[in-house]
Amino acid sequence: EVQLVESGGGLVQTGGSLRLSCAASGFTFAFDDYAIGWFRQAPGKEREGVSCINNSKGKTHYADSVKGRFTISSDKAKNTVYLQMNSLKPEDTAIYYCAAREITKNEYNYWGQGTQVTVSS
Repeated sequence: EVQLVESGGGLVQTGGSLRLSCAASGFTFAFDDYAIGWFRQAPGKEREGVSCINNSKGKTHYADSVKGRFTISSDKAKNTVYLQMNSLKPEDTAIYYCAAREITKNEYNYWGQGTQVTVSS
């Protein structure tokens, strides 16, 4: 059974930093065969993609709203993906979810439970 467990959320002031972790287990294939994405959903808003990493090629992608502030990385030895979030803004407040998909597929079909990030002004 695939499990994705997020951690690292919390309350931080504007301009502060947090590092989210997504620990993956139970994959059918090797960790390199998956892409991991971070998504977020704020109250009353739709879920949006924040960043993703292709573990096979190491390619990354960021939403325009977080470019230059967030960095996604992968530790293959630990089957863990990180999201380093710097220069946080109140509009970054949301529940952050990590998700996984096989790199040959388009849809994310494995999701974590989410971790709350709150940025105070």
